[in-house]
Amino acid sequence: MATAAATSASEAEAEPQAGPTAEGEEDEAKAARTRRKVLSRAVAAATYKAVGPGWDQREEGVSESDGDEEYAMASSAESSPGEYEWEYDEEEEKNQLEIERLEEQLSINVYDYNCHVDLIRLLRLEGELTKVRMARQKMSEIFPLTEELWLEWLHDEISMALDGLDREHVYDLFEKAVKDYICPNIWLEYGQYSVGGIGQKGGLEKVRAVFERALSSVGLHMTKGLAVWEAYREFESAIAEAARPIAGFLSPSDWEQTFDSQLEKVHSLFRRQLAIPLFDMEATFAEYEEWSEDPIPESVIQNYNKALQQLEKYKPYEEALLQAEAPRLAEYQAYIDFEMKIGDPARVQLIFERALVENCLVPDLWIRYSQYLDRQLKVKDLVLSVHNRAIRNCPWTVALWSRYLLAMERHGIDHQVISETFEKALSAGFIQATDYVEIWQAYLDYLRRRVDFKQDSSKELEELRSAFARALEYLKQEVEERFSESGDPSCMIMQNWARIEARLCNNMQKARELWDSIMTKGNAKYASMWLEYYSLERAHGDTQHCRKALHRAVQCTSDYPEHVCEVLLTMERTEGTLEDWDIAVQKTETRLARVNEQRIKAAEKEAVLAQQEEEKVEQRKRARAEKKALRKKKKPRGADKCKAEEDDEKEWGDDEEEQPCKRRKLEDSARPAGGVQDREAETGLLGKSVPVDMDPRSKQKERAAALKRDVPKVPHDSSKDSVTVFVSNLPYSMGEPDVQLRPLFEACGEVAEIRPIFSNRGDFRGYCYVEFKEEKSALQALELDRKNVEGRPMFVSPCVDKSKNPDFKVFRYSTALEKHKLFVSGLPFSCTKEELEEICKAHGTVKDIRLVTNRAGKPKGLAYVEYENESQASQAVLKMDGMTIKENVIKVAISNPPQRKVPEKPETRKAPGGMVPRQMYGARGKGRTQLSLLPRALQRPGAPAPQAENGPASRPASEVATEAPKMSNADFAKLLLRK
Repeated sequence: MATAAATSASEAEAEPQAGPTAEGEEDEAKAARTRRKVLSRAVAAATYKAVGPGWDQREEGVSESDGDEEYAMASSAESSPGEYEWEYDEEEEKNQLEIERLEEQLSINVYDYNCHVDLIRLLRLEGELTKVRMARQKMSEIFPLTEELWLEWLHDEISMALDGLDREHVYDLFEKAVKDYICPNIWLEYGQYSVGGIGQKGGLEKVRAVFERALSSVGLHMTKGLAVWEAYREFESAIAEAARPIAGFLSPSDWEQTFDSQLEKVHSLFRRQLAIPLFDMEATFAEYEEWSEDPIPESVIQNYNKALQQLEKYKPYEEALLQAEAPRLAEYQAYIDFEMKIGDPARVQLIFERALVENCLVPDLWIRYSQYLDRQLKVKDLVLSVHNRAIRNCPWTVALWSRYLLAMERHGIDHQVISETFEKALSAGFIQATDYVEIWQAYLDYLRRRVDFKQDSSKELEELRSAFARALEYLKQEVEERFSESGDPSCMIMQNWARIEARLCNNMQKARELWDSIMTKGNAKYASMWLEYYSLERAHGDTQHCRKALHRAVQCTSDYPEHVCEVLLTMERTEGTLEDWDIAVQKTETRLARVNEQRIKAAEKEAVLAQQEEEKVEQRKRARAEKKALRKKKKPRGADKCKAEEDDEKEWGDDEEEQPCKRRKLEDSARPAGGVQDREAETGLLGKSVPVDMDPRSKQKERAAALKRDVPKVPHDSSKDSVTVFVSNLPYSMGEPDVQLRPLFEACGEVAEIRPIFSNRGDFRGYCYVEFKEEKSALQALELDRKNVEGRPMFVSPCVDKSKNPDFKVFRYSTALEKHKLFVSGLPFSCTKEELEEICKAHGTVKDIRLVTNRAGKPKGLAYVEYENESQASQAVLKMDGMTIKENVIKVAISNPPQRKVPEKPETRKAPGGMVPRQMYGARGKGRTQLSLLPRALQRPGAPAPQAENGPASRPASEVATEAPKMSNADFAKLLLRK
């Protein structure tokens, strides 16, 4: 605080701006700048006094001589402009432009908290006393100010107080400050400042009244209450010492009475303090023993020992708060639960207030606090004060506004005040359409309870009806325009209005009109809506309208028509004539027949779509088979077999076990070919090709792959899951994954082993297991998740055996509604995190930004932006939705991801298109060694294949035979010549 003011004051005076300006205007501008510099110096001096002589101005870059020189420079700016003046002028102009921008922004959105804080800071820096006062006043009307903001304001006003009127103004500020939050430091400042007015009329009583209120408010504070007790006690001790010099002016009896009375006040303070569990009680008791001339009474010692025992119960909670980091919500919640079990209202209130100082933007905490006060204390001023502070801290939370309206009604607040509070709620900026429905419903309920329905007409009834009409119009225009929905699809407000008209006003005609409107808003297809209307007609209407409503319901209902038909027949069976019964039977039968017909058509349509999907799957299968057959026909047989096996792996997934035939084949191809370099491949009648020598690089790659294939398989040890992490989405091109990843993970702790996973061909499969020596190292390694490795985001997750935990799913982000987080879509792919943060921080404090990418690390044009609180997020939605960034129009909404689909259980899920899962073929898949050695072209469609030795029976030969192309006579001749 002092630094900002002093730094501003230490700036040199600026030279007048270039351009033709009148000499008088120059003088006026210079005088204004001089006044601002003097005010800035006064603010710095006041802060120096408030902080104390321990603060050295020279350490802050300001000295008294500097101040004198600056003031002289400001006074003589007309004749001695210099380079420092230019710097000051530029800085001042920059600040003025920023002040104008902030004022304009607040004129658009008065609920921008950070904008208020920045404006006050700049105005204070410029020394604009009047504007600073106005800015602080406006902010305090909308938001409760923090302890730091109040102390800064109070110190500034104290430094400017010159007479009694100014002192009264400061007293008023203190009264506002202590109402926002229960802060021991503000109460201590209040008590110390009131001591300065002890010479005024009633000054002594004023000081004692302030200290007594401070003790009632924060005297029970375990850690900070001690300072207030000591300040009060020191004040009374000083009064007692001041009574000694006046002994010569009073009679001995009067002086002794006065002095003893003052000593008794100090005794009383000691005794009261020692009966309360506070930190450092032992030192206070020792001080009392030293100060008191008489022995300490036994009752005081007993209360002191009892307080010490209570202190031991509270210490674990206080120590937990001291050790935790702000905002310590969980620790405060545990402390609140403990206090509520004990049930001392004063202590419960204090712990709630302490928690709210650090968690003032947590609506659930305010709701719990206000609920406790509503149900337990029921003190009007206290209850309404807490409710008012709650809505000022969290104006975006509709539940707080609803509870406030109920509390005001409960305590008999004037109707005009309640109506004004409701209007403020409408302008609070809720973030969901349903919030507006809820606040309207709460207000309409209040207006309904004001009406005396015994009278045919009254002012309150007309107000209620006009409020219902206004609510419907507001939801249709204001809410639907903003959220693209009214928030009341079931027309609950209109239903309540209809019930009131029917049951309380006996106006069924109006109720029927309202239900007509409800049905025309898309609700006529729901049986429940018609049955609700029927119940209302049944209770307050007549049989004719009941019958009419059910007949319409039979024709319109599409979800449960059988239910409506049954209700109609039941009514006609008990009340209708034969003609009514016949009409009802005819209508219900016709309707149900039509419904059944529609359902059959829908089922047939679904069956056709399912059949078309199956045909598409079959076509894709045949296309793949024909493509494979065509490749086999074009390529030599050796290459054909290798390619076929590769295709199998692509279709069914990589095999977990090695295939000996493949290993032998690759080993043979990797051997040297006797030094022959450029020999051509000779293709015989059967399509066999002679191996061709490879170049040295190919040999090296094959040898490396062979070495990787020969690495022995390491069985999974589930006992080491706690010290192991699973790393995936790694680049397949990594030559030595264990060597490249080891330095990265060794930063988290000692690595025991890195096990990369290779395919049967020796290719790296993009994932590995990293085993650590200690569990804490594995937990720290999880923080490397999404770290960029060779252009791809590396995924790091716990090592979990899916066979034992099939439902385990690692998803690090919340899938629920997060009112403080925004979802941004439509971003240009070139938009960086820094660019987006620069745009978002103009609307509040940005805690985190996450750009969504695919597995290759490429941006998807989506982002999540986390703000400090819900208010900032809601304001950002209003400002940023529809904004253009690099010619892209973005969409911004509160983060509310759709429900993640739960995969079906493996035993109930069917493979698409009737495909049999891979497990049906054993570990090697549908390998050709599971078939008979008969050539495919000669296999009979009905010939069963023999049982394979290494797994269950293979698929029917007919399925394989369909994959072979048709053979010509020449092909058969070649097959016969093979023998």
